[in-house]
Amino acid sequence: MKAELTLSPELVEQIADKVIEKLKPLLSGNGKHEDDILTIEQASKLLGKSKEQIYQWVNLSKHGLNSFPYMKAGKSLRFSKNKLIEWMEKR
Repeated sequence: MKAELTLSPELVEQIADKVIEKLKPLLSGNGKHEDDILTIEQASKLLGKSKEQIYQWVNLSKHGLNSFPYMKAGKSLRFSKNKLIEWMEKR
């Protein structure tokens, strides 16, 4: 037994428009895409600051005195490249 689905041209057009709307940001590079996760050495290089300065910002952020973006991976610190760039642009 074979099931057949018939769609009106208007409905096909609406579906196509939605698909295009979802794909446009990804194809233009403005959509959400993979983010690089950096080590402290890489973050230091990106920001042009010493590792000690980054440790200070993390410590302040840990105590709610700063909004420096960081993550913990076990005992190691990791940093989202996109969030660091966003943080720099706000300063």
